Amino acid sequence: MSSAVTPVDFLPESFYTPFLSDVAKARRPSPIRSLYPLEATPGLLSLLAGKPNPTTFPFTSFQFTARAPPTDDGAPGGEDVALSLSAGELAAALQYGPTSGMPPLVDWLYGLQHLVHGRGRGEGWSLSVGTGSQDLLSKAITALLNPGDAVLVQSPVYCSILPLFDSLQCEQIEVDTDADGISSTSLRAILEGWPATKPKPRVLYTVPYGGNPTGATATLARRREVLQLAREHNFLIMEDDPYFYLYFGPSDSRPVSFFSLERSDVAHPVGRVLRFDSLSKVLSAGMRIGFASGPEPLLRAIDAHTMSANLQSAGLTQAVAATLLSSWGYDGFLRHVRGVADFYREKRDVFAAAMQRHLGAEGLAEWAPPQAGMFFWFKLVIPGAEDSAQVVRTQAVARGVLALPGTVFLPDGRASAYVRAAFSLLSEQEVDEAMRRLRATILDARSAASGEK
Repeated sequence: MSSAVTPVDFLPESFYTPFLSDVAKARRPSPIRSLYPLEATPGLLSLLAGKPNPTTFPFTSFQFTARAPPTDDGAPGGEDVALSLSAGELAAALQYGPTSGMPPLVDWLYGLQHLVHGRGRGEGWSLSVGTGSQDLLSKAITALLNPGDAVLVQSPVYCSILPLFDSLQCEQIEVDTDADGISSTSLRAILEGWPATKPKPRVLYTVPYGGNPTGATATLARRREVLQLAREHNFLIMEDDPYFYLYFGPSDSRPVSFFSLERSDVAHPVGRVLRFDSLSKVLSAGMRIGFASGPEPLLRAIDAHTMSANLQSAGLTQAVAATLLSSWGYDGFLRHVRGVADFYREKRDVFAAAMQRHLGAEGLAEWAPPQAGMFFWFKLVIPGAEDSAQVVRTQAVARGVLALPGTVFLPDGRASAYVRAAFSLLSEQEVDEAMRRLRATILDARSAASGEK
């Protein structure tokens, strides 16, 4: 983690015009929301917005309790702490608010990005809060891609992002991955072999920590090479990083984010990385709070979409998050996420041990343990069968095990021998039973493949 404060050059606003989609260029800011900041002008009487009168709101107070974060030595936190929203905070949370997020939360997140990624204000980037990072990703894709455009995707691909590319009929160019994350060798081969008569992709989508579905974390060397390729071949990096804080390795071996990495090289201007973070994995999935950080022109395009789509993220959940995070402070938050990562590392180890007991000894599956996130990505070893779909969707379900076949993570839906399994919820006993059932399923599939009765 960095706290760099040296000056930095950033790409000019005009640089991004060719990267914006026709939709983004045609979209106009809301005639109402674009004038919201003027309402704070002293002495100005606003007849602007159709805001409901707050005296009609029935809510008069809001209190909640939260666990204290672990101590510095990793011991569990103390008793639950009672927190509440002030009258002013509650009034702001219940009313229409800024498109990019409630100021207390936005300011806190700016400070977090400076502390964790070394990115300070005044460097050509801004930050917006969304209704989960998926909301922001959807809007970013709309802002950056026209129908039929080619887009580089780390493959296998997060399955819930595929419909967004599909809806634009994008040509999804798959970049290989392995246990060390996205392959810069594969990426370079794609770009250097690109037809001269065809426009090169303007965007790379990647999940660098605990990649969904593979669980792989990109090494620092890979990240450096990918960033260099972005400069050589003029594309932007969409860094989807919901598992950043679920890293299992020691802090001194943690690869820096793309968002931080481009800041560390003063020989090049910053502004090629659009980063997506999420509070879903570390605070609450149901609060639906994510945030995007990146070049100001791109964030303005995302905000313009929000103005016309859902106006803003829910003010009340933003206020709850801001109150909790402010009470913890940055040190408390980082202690909390270290505790969350420790929790999932133990879950990972339990799952790995069960896989070795039931699938490893007889060579029924092949895998590499994830270094972050919530998923194991493993290959079923069934001679003569290169597709896990039938085994996973039918035979495994019949035995009481539910997982996802690899085919759903591939843009063209081709056959895959791989399976994604989430290890976040089951107890040790349930994991052992799931692996026992999966072992029996694979053995049955092997017998059927070999013609045995």
